[in-house]
Amino acid sequence: MSLPKRDGVHNRYYLIHKPDTSPEVLAEADLCIQNVLNGTARENHSAYPTVVRNHNGTPFLPDQLLERYLTGLPLKEFPCEDAVSLCDAMRRLVGWQEIRYKLEKYIEKQVQERYFLVGEREDGFTVFPPCTMQPELRPEDVDEGLLRFACYAAICHTVYGQSFESLTTEHILGLVSQLRPDMVKQLKTAGSGKLPKDIHQRKTEHFNASANDAFATIRITARDSSQECYAEILDYLCAVLEQEEFPCSYSVEFRGKEKIYLPIPGLPKKGVNQLFACAVRYPRLHVRMENYARLAMQEDEWYNNLSDESCAMPGTFAVFALGLEGEQWAPLVAEYLDLCDDEHSSLQEKFLHAFIRKFGFQPWTLGVLVRGALSMQWLKPAKEFRTLIANAESLDALLTVKRRFSDYLLPEEDKDPKFRAIAWQSLLWAIWGPSSENGGRKIIKSAPKELKEKYQQVFA
Repeated sequence: MSLPKRDGVHNRYYLIHKPDTSPEVLAEADLCIQNVLNGTARENHSAYPTVVRNHNGTPFLPDQLLERYLTGLPLKEFPCEDAVSLCDAMRRLVGWQEIRYKLEKYIEKQVQERYFLVGEREDGFTVFPPCTMQPELRPEDVDEGLLRFACYAAICHTVYGQSFESLTTEHILGLVSQLRPDMVKQLKTAGSGKLPKDIHQRKTEHFNASANDAFATIRITARDSSQECYAEILDYLCAVLEQEEFPCSYSVEFRGKEKIYLPIPGLPKKGVNQLFACAVRYPRLHVRMENYARLAMQEDEWYNNLSDESCAMPGTFAVFALGLEGEQWAPLVAEYLDLCDDEHSSLQEKFLHAFIRKFGFQPWTLGVLVRGALSMQWLKPAKEFRTLIANAESLDALLTVKRRFSDYLLPEEDKDPKFRAIAWQSLLWAIWGPSSENGGRKIIKSAPKELKEKYQQVFA
């Protein structure tokens, strides 16, 4: 089969939204849609923009494929399950952000503009215009399948999107609430209905819990403070996260009798902090906490109920609790730090300050500090660090790390001499701050006579 020349940017893909698109190209696009559904399509993000190829290798933009599929569906007796299947398959293939805009615009056109009177935004702060249900609208004019698809799109914005996308969720669900309040109420109480009953709700002698996959929320109430209680809670958390469709970003809302928190100044005093501060007191539960942390930790995912300035990757409080227990948990902490977002995440700084205050400067704690310094942009030292490092044992530990610095870097990091230099400087900055610049001249000058030579070796 002969296809025309590609007309996308840099001839990277075919455009399919033009009126004069050739039938051969449209046939390849429809084949690509079917390949997405059956799992044989392939994505390519080696250049911009991301494209999807069918099994013939013909490339298309994912959002145009989605648009073509959705606009071909009937609006009466809308096939919600079919539409959800393609959206889920496309999201798994190329990521949520590649389809978010087209999905939002589809709901805007087919739900908002068809069923509502759309007003004008009264100020520059309101994201969405006011919408009032058309007064002449009859119940039989509103398609249930289309509303269920709107609910699906709304939930995706919270589950897979960035924090601000929850505003889109609220707007779409607000529209559906005017038409079918029972549908939204059902979502809020029962979620999507896909979770097993004992995961959706669990009640034991020691705790009550519920998980809502639609709103990415886990709620737990502890009835007592026993080891058995926290063992069951940790097992439940792991069971929830093992559900394939449960979101990777979510909220944990915990209530317990003991209001204790991790001994890390500046951490948000939320229920998830309280949960792991209580659980870590039982050494037999540490492995369960590790299991939860490893299931929870994922790059670019977040606890949804923390403020932006306290944003944290799922698993954060379990890792921090274990990290303060000693050296055996250093590998887990290092793994966590390597996954941290160096532009948005900063709670690790508060943990590292408490960590070094507790254990001092040893080769293993410095190994963790190396990963911490690389996990964010210029980790600030705690005020006590300058004093804690000012002894022969601590300086010798730092010199040991310097001699074996390759052991503390990832293989791809160690290959780059420039990165090695930056990593070492980042570690020094994490201990002394701005005084570490210019070869540590100020630090060496003020060092005690008996330690001056060690300081000179550190900054050599």
